Amino acid sequence: MSHCSLTESNCSSNLTHDDVKHYYGKHLSNTKDLKTSACAAPAKPLPKYIKDALSEIHEDITSRYFGCGLTVPQCLENCRILDLGSGSGRDCYILSKLVGPKGHVTGVDMTDEQLELSRKYIDYHMQKFGFQQPNVSFTKGYIENMKEADLQDETFDVAVSNCVINLCPDKKAVLSEVYRVLKNGGEMFFSDMYINKTLTEELKKNKMVWGEGIGGALLWKDLFQFAEEIGFSPPRLVTSRDITFNKELEDVVGDYRLASATFRLFKLPEDAKKEKCLAIYNGGVTGYENEMQFDANFSFKEGQAVEVDEELCGILKVSRFTNHFSFLPLENGSESKKEIISDPFQFADCSQETNSCNSSQPKECLWKNPEIGI
Repeated sequence: MSHCSLTESNCSSNLTHDDVKHYYGKHLSNTKDLKTSACAAPAKPLPKYIKDALSEIHEDITSRYFGCGLTVPQCLENCRILDLGSGSGRDCYILSKLVGPKGHVTGVDMTDEQLELSRKYIDYHMQKFGFQQPNVSFTKGYIENMKEADLQDETFDVAVSNCVINLCPDKKAVLSEVYRVLKNGGEMFFSDMYINKTLTEELKKNKMVWGEGIGGALLWKDLFQFAEEIGFSPPRLVTSRDITFNKELEDVVGDYRLASATFRLFKLPEDAKKEKCLAIYNGGVTGYENEMQFDANFSFKEGQAVEVDEELCGILKVSRFTNHFSFLPLENGSESKKEIISDPFQFADCSQETNSCNSSQPKECLWKNPEIGI
C-alpha cells in the first residue's frame, strides 16, 4: 500500500482512518446499525430552546447521527464554533441555530459520504432558521492535523466533539490541535466514550470494536494527563452514563465496562488569576435564566453567591461567561474542601443509585442533580 511508505505509526493511523471511514461511510446506514447503546440511550432532559432547535433538523440528518451525547454548552450567541468529526451535521445545524446569524459553525470530517449529506441541507436549514446567509460550513480534514484543512490559530470560541475522539489513533494530537485553534478563554466541550481498563492488543485490532468506538476509548485519567501536558485547565466532568452492548458485541468484548461522558476543558491565558472566590450568577444565559448547572460539581442560582475553586474562578473570569457573573473575594479564606467528582464511572454509579429510589442522595454524591440537561 502506497501510504505505508510512511513511518509505522503513521501507516497504522492511516489504516485506522480507512477502517473508520469505511465503517461510517459504507457499513452503517443509520443509528440503528450500531451495536452499543451509545446513540440510542434515553436522552437527558433538554432545555426548551435546544429541543426547539433539534425539532427543526431534517430527518435525513438525524437518522445518520452517530454521537454519544449532545454537545451544546451554554452561552453560544454570536460564537464561532468548531465541530470535530461533524458527521451528518446534526450538531452543527443545532449549533448554527443557537449562535444566530452573527455566529458561525465549522464542521470538519474525513468521510466523504457524511460530508456530502451534511452539505446537502445547508440551504434547507438556513431557510428554516430564517437566516439570509449560511452561517455553517463543512470541510474535509483529519482532526489530528487541522492545519491541512486551513483552520487557523486562535479562531474559535468553542470546539465541540460528539463521540469522535475515541475513533482517532492519536488523541493527544487532536487535543493539541484544538488547543491551537481555540482563542484564549475558549472551551472544548465534548462527549466521548471511556473504558474502565486497558483493552487487549487483540481487541484493539478488531475492526468492529474500533468502529463502535471501544477500541480507541480512553481511560479517563489519560484525558487528564493529556490536558495537563498540552496546557488545558483540568477537565471538568459534566455528566456520564453507562453504555450497554448488544449480544454480538458483548460476546467479543467480555467484561469491559464503557461509559459515555461529557467533559469541558478551557484554554486559559498564562497570566489568568486563579484564586478561590465567591461567584454570583447574574442570569441572562438563554435557557438558564434562573439557574445554570456548570458541571457535575457546581450549580449557580441567579443572585446566589457560590464558593468556587481556583480553576473555576479563573474560567468564569476569562471565558465567554464573564459578563454573566460577579465576583467577591473570600475575606478570610475558606477551610471547606468540596469533593470534586471526576471519575465518569463513579458518577454513573451514583446517578443510577439516585434514580433507583426515592431516598435522599448518597453521601458521596455532592452534586445537585445527575440529570444535568445538557
